[in-house]
Amino acid sequence: MHAEKVQQLLHSINSVIVGKETEVRLLIAGLLARGHVLLEDLPGMGKTVLARTLAQSIGGAFQRLQFTSDLLPSDVVGLHFFNPKTGNFELRRGPVFADVLLADEINRATPRTQSGLLECMEERQATIEGVSLPLPEAFFVIATQNPIESEGTYPLPEAQLDRFLFRLSLGYGTRTDSLAIMRRFRTDSPLDDVQPVLGAQDIIQMQKEVRRVHVSEAVENYIIDLTEASRTHSSIEVGISPRAMLALVRASQAIAYIDGRSFVLPDDVKLAVPPLFTHRIRLTMEAELLQTERDVVQELLQSVPAPVETGVQ
Repeated sequence: MHAEKVQQLLHSINSVIVGKETEVRLLIAGLLARGHVLLEDLPGMGKTVLARTLAQSIGGAFQRLQFTSDLLPSDVVGLHFFNPKTGNFELRRGPVFADVLLADEINRATPRTQSGLLECMEERQATIEGVSLPLPEAFFVIATQNPIESEGTYPLPEAQLDRFLFRLSLGYGTRTDSLAIMRRFRTDSPLDDVQPVLGAQDIIQMQKEVRRVHVSEAVENYIIDLTEASRTHSSIEVGISPRAMLALVRASQAIAYIDGRSFVLPDDVKLAVPPLFTHRIRLTMEAELLQTERDVVQELLQSVPAPVETGVQ
């Protein structure tokens, strides 16, 4: 296991991002589980800084794409253009051909352009004028959006939301965090000093090792119980799909791997459930007036008994 390199990656990101250790762990877990992450928060919370810090820490090819209402699918995946010098059509690859893609303010683009990412995120390939081209093996999307601004935005369709393993929010932080941020960024940005601690090939190897993390039968049944509870809860109209259930398994394996274990504990599942379930369930109309998705997910975690940890290895 690349335990030392994982800790170096955590340390590199936490040297820039203040007081968000859990969110950083989940972001790295999303990467190692071969998923993608949606950062949903107010402007100025550090979403872009977090994405850039991760990209600089792994030393892969990084592309940032600012989503706007006039962005076209070809601006995302690429196109063939006529070169008058050679007299031939040539391929111009889009920004998706990168190890880490930051899709900034993704909900400002039209649904047609947003759908241009669907194939890339799920199949890890891009189709340009009928020709399918593979993306880098470590391809990872970090998308950001503002949850309260609705003017000039287009809500992400359910099919695309489901492609994001986690939806994370950074939040304001404590007074102590604010003081640390003020002092850390007072002179120069610590982002300027971030150096790669591992490469794309290290990430690919870690992703393979994550799949080998053991999941006991007790933990498997716990994941199934949580999935079925989401489908029968009185406040939930649409529960967790089989694809999301498999995503929970991969996410739990990645969290265990980051913690240096070769087996999954129920606590790994509990940590992964809120950011994985909240954007996939749909509440009933009555429940929406009284509760949030996070409230209902916490009810699920409290109502479904977890297996005893001594028997899950």
